[in-house]
Amino acid sequence: MSTYDPNEPILSAQVFGQTAPPPRPSGSGDNQTAALEKVAMAFLTEQRRARRWRIFLRLTTLAIIVLFISIGFMGKKYGSNCLSECTALVQLNGTIASDADASAERVISGLKDAFTAKHVRGVVLEINSPGGSPVQAGQIYDEIKRLRGKYPHIPLYVVVGEMAASGGYYVAAAADGIYVDKASLVGSIGVIMMNFGFTEAIEKLGIEQRTMTAGDNKAFMDPFSPVNENQKEHVQKLLDSIHQQFITAVRDGRGERLNETPEMFSGLIWNGNEAVALGLADGLGSVNSVARDIIGVENTYDFTYRPDFSERLARQLGATFAEQVAAKLGSGVLKWK
Repeated sequence: MSTYDPNEPILSAQVFGQTAPPPRPSGSGDNQTAALEKVAMAFLTEQRRARRWRIFLRLTTLAIIVLFISIGFMGKKYGSNCLSECTALVQLNGTIASDADASAERVISGLKDAFTAKHVRGVVLEINSPGGSPVQAGQIYDEIKRLRGKYPHIPLYVVVGEMAASGGYYVAAAADGIYVDKASLVGSIGVIMMNFGFTEAIEKLGIEQRTMTAGDNKAFMDPFSPVNENQKEHVQKLLDSIHQQFITAVRDGRGERLNETPEMFSGLIWNGNEAVALGLADGLGSVNSVARDIIGVENTYDFTYRPDFSERLARQLGATFAEQVAAKLGSGVLKWK
């Protein structure tokens, strides 16, 4: 008959998935078993805490993401209405282009909200732009004229920041008044189409031009071909026509306030003080001073269109996708121009 030897080594046991050692007689073996049970319980408790903490972190992260998305969908603008009498502010910043923050669609959206808000007594369009697309600028100009005609009791004034040049000034000319800083840059009333010529360079490098077209003038102004005088004359007529549209818009918008000079429509720019002397602007002022002293309501409310979270994300993803597609297609792709 075997007896228990307290000096015999105890077989190790794991908490999960292993068969525990056979029961031991009372004595020191019971103490060791109790100690193992305590270790196992402590391990299980720690595992449960870690699992709960991971679940909590995941739920918290998900809640934050949902919150930001919700804020994005609700917050396309800083606001949709002022609760008491106010001056509406709409900003036009940067290059005027269809895919930019200063696109006609976005600027017009802010202007419409400003003119239709209940307590707005006047609108300030703050411009800081070097210009851009004549089409986009023309659309904003036309919409300002339309809104001023539809809501004659709500004046619209432009306040120029760093600059209102080219298309930026085109837009400004539609306002009831233009106010500038003495160091603002104003003007650049002209149209430009930039092009380069590389015919001699490719000859020296031994490069052969192999552009293929259907249509005699499809590749007009090709930088790798000699200048075609007929095509050059055609482009100049286009530029002159668009320039004349610009001049007409400025004359219609500024009227008798203009002190025309031979250089006024040559593409030159002037500082704020010079712009006032030429009648391109009405005086010196800021957003706050125009709201307070011209409109008479110092409280301003921002109606500038702000793209929401989902729109910014989609725009970024779209740009990334387009870049990847262009990289895959390479340079040998036919394009409509």
